[in-house]
Amino acid sequence: MKRRALLLTALLTACGRRKAAMTLVLPAGSVALALGDSITHGTGAAPEAAYPAQLAQLSGWNVINGGVPGDTSAQALARLPALLSEYKPALVIVSLGGNDFLRRLPEADTEANLRRCVALSRDADAQVVLVAVPRPTLAAAIGVGLSDHPLYEKVAASLALPLHAGGWARVLSDEKLRSDQIHANAEGYRVFVEGLVTTLHTSGLLR
Repeated sequence: MKRRALLLTALLTACGRRKAAMTLVLPAGSVALALGDSITHGTGAAPEAAYPAQLAQLSGWNVINGGVPGDTSAQALARLPALLSEYKPALVIVSLGGNDFLRRLPEADTEANLRRCVALSRDADAQVVLVAVPRPTLAAAIGVGLSDHPLYEKVAASLALPLHAGGWARVLSDEKLRSDQIHANAEGYRVFVEGLVTTLHTSGLLR
C-alpha cells in the first residue's frame, strides 16, 4: 500500500510538471499582463512606444501595461493579485528585479518573489513568460558589457518557463538604444519587443 501511494504521488508530480511546461497559443484579442517596473512602464519614451504597447500591435493581444517605475519585485508581487483579479490575463510577462539589484536587496528574496509571481499567475490560469534582467557590474554602471543575472535561467529551468534571455542586456548595452543608463528609448523598446516576439513564437504562445 505504501509503495502504491508513493507511485501515485510520483505520477501526479510528473503530470503536474508536464502541465506546467505546456504552452497554448494565445489568439488575437487575448489579454496579456506585462508585470514590471520602469522599463515595462516605458520610461524614456512616449507611452505608445512602451514595450507593452508595441507588443499589442505586433501580437494582436490586449496587453496591459503593469509597469510601475521604482517597483521592486516585492512591490510588484503585492500588486499582482489585484491585477490578476481585474484583468484575468491569459499570459503574464514577468520582468522584475532591476530595482532589487540597484538597491542591493537579497538575491534570495528576489528569486522567491519571482517564484511567487509565477505561482500566483498559474493559480489564476495564466501562462507565464519570464524576462531576464541584467546583473549589476562595474561595466553595467556605464551601460556596457551587460549580461543577464543567472537567477533568471535558474528560475525558468526549475519552473519550466519560457525565458526571454538577453533582451534588456542587449538594449541597455547600446547607447543608441538607451534614453539613460537604465532605460531604453523608443528604438530600444522596439528592438526589445522584436526579440520578445521571437521568444513568444519559439515557445508556442504566438503564431
